[in-house]
Amino acid sequence: MRHTSIPAPPRLLRDALARPLPTPGPAVLAGLGLAAAGGAALAAGAAEARRYTLRRHRLPVLPAGADPIRVLHLSDIHLTPGQERKRDWLTRLSALPVDLVVNTGDNLSHQRAVGPLVEALGPLLDAPGVFVLGSNDYFEPRVRNPFQYLLPDTGKRRTDVPELPWRHMAATFTGRGWLDLTNTTGRLSVKGVDLAFAGVDDPHLAYDDLAAVDDAAPVDAGVRLAVAHAPYLRVLDHFAQRGWDAILAGHTHGGQVCLPNGRALTTNCDLDNARARGLHRHPADSRPGDPASSWLHVCAGLGTSPFARVRVACRPEAVLLTLEPVA
Repeated sequence: MRHTSIPAPPRLLRDALARPLPTPGPAVLAGLGLAAAGGAALAAGAAEARRYTLRRHRLPVLPAGADPIRVLHLSDIHLTPGQERKRDWLTRLSALPVDLVVNTGDNLSHQRAVGPLVEALGPLLDAPGVFVLGSNDYFEPRVRNPFQYLLPDTGKRRTDVPELPWRHMAATFTGRGWLDLTNTTGRLSVKGVDLAFAGVDDPHLAYDDLAAVDDAAPVDAGVRLAVAHAPYLRVLDHFAQRGWDAILAGHTHGGQVCLPNGRALTTNCDLDNARARGLHRHPADSRPGDPASSWLHVCAGLGTSPFARVRVACRPEAVLLTLEPVA
């Protein structure tokens, strides 16, 4: 066997190797600490984006003596075909005792997402349901700087991208019996209660046609529910002033990246941050029974952008709203 000798390093290299490494200065240590903290935060946010949660609220809007009605509020699923964990969790929701499904849009994030979405919803599509669409049902997502969400809205929307198969999705929903509330009204009977609905197309894209739903909420209905994807104040004001008992919306992702106490930093619309998710009143300072006021429920939704699957202090959610008689 041949042995190859390795020559000794030159003297200058030997001296350099013998000297101790310099101690990093405060700026270097701070930079390393920030990088480590940032990496840990991203890892935690990616994990939180997959911690799907079912939240529950009780909403007193039914007439006296009516049986409770359980409403599953779904929003902002942002599904791609590879998201098997999300699809499995959605499938398990069909085991809930659901009387009505309200879907407030942004179901899609991929050209081939309709089939996996319909499969995941499964028997929920056989329950009474209503829906509206969001911008991410209409248009293919694109990479963007996530910090732009924290800046003032410029009003610019990316509509110069390929459309998603929203027509196929909407036709599938209506074919299974769900009401399409795109700038229109409708009615359903659920557990013997006459439910009146009004809905608008996505306000974030300025597709909402408030003139099409300008009539007052029908007084002969047992309960009156309004539906929109994005809870812009012009839409909330419109429905509250016309006597709708409650407004259901999504879009905000609950802020998506929140402070440790869950306080949202943005809503991606002109709704105040304090009402980025959950059950509130509109106007915010109104009380039940006040004229020109409504309940407002904002679902934080199940998804994120497919390019930034991160949530911080804001778990993805679906919500089971139990409608109850007014006390």
